[in-house]
Amino acid sequence: MTVRLRAHHLLCLLTYVGKGYSPAFTANYDGIAERLSRGEDILLVSGPDDICAPLLGEPEPHCLRDGAAGRDRQATEDVEALLARPIRDGIRVDLDAAILTRLRQAFSTGHVRKACGGCEWSGLCGAVASGGYRDARLRRPVDAQNRPI
Repeated sequence: MTVRLRAHHLLCLLTYVGKGYSPAFTANYDGIAERLSRGEDILLVSGPDDICAPLLGEPEPHCLRDGAAGRDRQATEDVEALLARPIRDGIRVDLDAAILTRLRQAFSTGHVRKACGGCEWSGLCGAVASGGYRDARLRRPVDAQNRPI
């Protein structure tokens, strides 16, 4: 299977520790982090993605607001520059250990954090990064025998 993600969620995943907007949101996010940790690939999408799904039934989901789209644009620029590859709709990303390590190092040093400006979770994410991602739910992908890929 494939996880559908918008660009700024590539960054959010790095520091996700099981906190979220609602119990349904958190349960969904836990499942996505587990799937990616097992090595599923990512399909980049524009707008609401698999992480947003539990919020879409709300009267005015923030996933549809201009701020989320702006964060996507900023994340796209940062991640494209870091990985030297296209990050846009329809592109597949294999979040292997090397890419995860590069993203987390760049996040820790602030090189891919333009999209985080004004985000209510920014302080928590900064603390998770400062702690070496110890409690992050997204782990290095593993194969069927539970060996790191």
